[in-house]
Amino acid sequence: MNTKVSVLNSYETIYIIRPDLSEDNLLKIIENYQGILLERGAKNIVTQNRGRRHLKYLIKKFKDGVYIQMNYEANGEVIELIEKSMRINENIMRFLTTRDKNHIPL
Repeated sequence: MNTKVSVLNSYETIYIIRPDLSEDNLLKIIENYQGILLERGAKNIVTQNRGRRHLKYLIKKFKDGVYIQMNYEANGEVIELIEKSMRINENIMRFLTTRDKNHIPL
């Protein structure tokens, strides 16, 4: 176990999942990313399914996508890992992670 203390920053990741997936596959993807966060020591993980929404333009030939929002506290290494995983996952159409600079950790 790594004993180095790292600072946890507040992040928000929003990702869009292909709309043609079954509910079970959708839940597996969401649980997978929550699991990655938990394994890597993220805290205060809040995940919200924002539902299926119409896209302004086609992404990978789809007009709709399922939006998922995750808010959590983690270090930068976790962000690199989760974004790399999303980049290679063919079911993730787009993703964006932002850091909340105004958030004061508890």
